[in-house]
Amino acid sequence: MGLDNVAVQWPRTGRFYDPVAPAEFVDFAELADRPEVAAPTAALAGHIAKTGTVRATAYTELVDLLLGLDGVLYATDAAAEDEDPVIDPDGCAWIAGGLERFVEGHRRYGEVVTFDTVAQVLRDAISDSRLAEKQLRWLDNRLDALRDESGAGPQWSFALSELSLLAAFYRRCADRGFAVYADY
Repeated sequence: MGLDNVAVQWPRTGRFYDPVAPAEFVDFAELADRPEVAAPTAALAGHIAKTGTVRATAYTELVDLLLGLDGVLYATDAAAEDEDPVIDPDGCAWIAGGLERFVEGHRRYGEVVTFDTVAQVLRDAISDSRLAEKQLRWLDNRLDALRDESGAGPQWSFALSELSLLAAFYRRCADRGFAVYADY
């Protein structure tokens, strides 16, 4: 079992959230059918188009690192307050924006997203900031926390188009006023 991020109607009207009809994401299937699309991107696009859901487990560490918080896709802030684990439309916009900026910054490093390229993109983004030295120390601490006892980082290998599609899912939810329920 893993984490699913399910598009749901916002706000809820009864005791439970109503899932968004997969028809709201049917255009994602067009991407899944293109022969030039990387296999992971096509699989994600097909799954979103059929279910209105992202199997988010594989992306949790990456999204947490990119956005600088823990448990973003688990909606842990809401859960900690004894609320439902839901990312509201504004939260979806925030996630989408962070992923979109990352994708844009990664383009110069190619189509394959690895731990090392993520670190470089984040360093590039931070190095121009006003408090670069402090933020770079923070980043180094976050990166070190993800390394195993031998010093190796996570074996991430995402297609950049896959992360762009992930951003598109959260952007669609934000633009149409949907929330995302963290189902695990």
